[in-house]
Amino acid sequence: MGIISSSKSTGGTTAIPCQGTFHVTLGITAAPDIVSNPTDIVLILDRSGSMEGQPLADLKTGVNTFIDIIAGATGGAPDQIGSGSHIGIVSFAGTATQDTGLITSVTELKAAAGALVADGFTNHADAFTKATELLSTSTNHRVMVMFTDGVTTAGPDPSPVAAAARAMGITIYVIGLQGDTGLDEDALRDWASDPDITHVAIAPDSGDLDEIFADLAANITIPGATNIVINEALNPDFVITGDPLPTKGTISLLTGTSFRWSIDSLGSSSTESATVTFPVQHIAGTTGTKNVDASLTYTDTEGNAVSFDNPQVFVNCEPTFPADSCPEPVNVVVEGCEDTVEFDAGDLILEDTGRILQLDVNLLNVCPGRRVALAVVLTELEGNRTVPRGMKVFTIPAHNRPSCSDVLVTCIRFILPDDGNGLCARRELQAKFMAHYIDNNFSCCAAPPAVSRR
Repeated sequence: MGIISSSKSTGGTTAIPCQGTFHVTLGITAAPDIVSNPTDIVLILDRSGSMEGQPLADLKTGVNTFIDIIAGATGGAPDQIGSGSHIGIVSFAGTATQDTGLITSVTELKAAAGALVADGFTNHADAFTKATELLSTSTNHRVMVMFTDGVTTAGPDPSPVAAAARAMGITIYVIGLQGDTGLDEDALRDWASDPDITHVAIAPDSGDLDEIFADLAANITIPGATNIVINEALNPDFVITGDPLPTKGTISLLTGTSFRWSIDSLGSSSTESATVTFPVQHIAGTTGTKNVDASLTYTDTEGNAVSFDNPQVFVNCEPTFPADSCPEPVNVVVEGCEDTVEFDAGDLILEDTGRILQLDVNLLNVCPGRRVALAVVLTELEGNRTVPRGMKVFTIPAHNRPSCSDVLVTCIRFILPDDGNGLCARRELQAKFMAHYIDNNFSCCAAPPAVSRR
């Protein structure tokens, strides 16, 4: 079978703060040659009402492709699956039906898939039960491939039924597609064999089903993999912060952002999976959606064509807006042992003659695409009276992050003259902050429609 599945995941992490961390997991599953190790496969197909229309049509195309690839690889007579392997079809809505037994006729299998009509509720427990019954007497390697949206609307909890099938040594793969009632990815991961990363595939669109079924069938027909080498190189915005931990094989760290994962053999006598997990930290100072990988390559002796997802994370580096700019420096050069140096500082505005108070303020939950007007009023307490010390007003630029975020405004400076207080005298100040959006979508009410009178 070769490499049946391969995937890469951030464990559900889709967003991190600047300099934040997360874990990445790579996974592959390999299985023996289907010719020398016959396999019985049950395709469990969701024909509930949520699959009506294009999803069911695309499913039938994907199933036909899957059957053709298995038939061609097993070397049977024309229109037959050979080498002792079989395929069966179970379909389900409110209840499940064994549409075929474990058979070898390509024509009968395609006819059964082509006759499916979408209607009714979704009973996953009965689907797993009917598929398990079909495989219960098989002495071959046993595989279930379920296609569904994972949203159970009829029957009991399917989790115990799927767990019982796995306990019998049946390998379960799940292909998910969002139906009218949504997509329950947690349920798919619960039903599938471990690790989830290599046994669960999500089709973003029903048009992707043909490719997913084709990839799975193609990999099922290739022998187990040997001399596997995976080279991982991260996006330079990230760095590996700990030792990658493989369940099989060895890791050679190449740089702080790359490593080589080597496995001598995988899936040569039975279906076998391997994963490696490693911690990653963001080290750049830029905000945005970033690919985890710069590159990721796979090779083995058998020539398996293996590709991995390149997951993305959104990095939120809170911007800072310096409200005041610092004055330009004047260069002064002192030569040798000179005690005094005369220089022309140019035209200077006399402003920093007292203390300088510098304030920062964090604006909370600023929505994207909206500028903010910020005002700061500074007063000083002198005995029983309050003395004004200045006011500043700023326009804070809009940010373009995907959700409302905090915005840090820095370097708001006020010049405080001594006014006879003395350089080191204690002073009590009060700062008042006010802010509101400048941009909004307000519009005056439209004029009421004219009333015609007859």
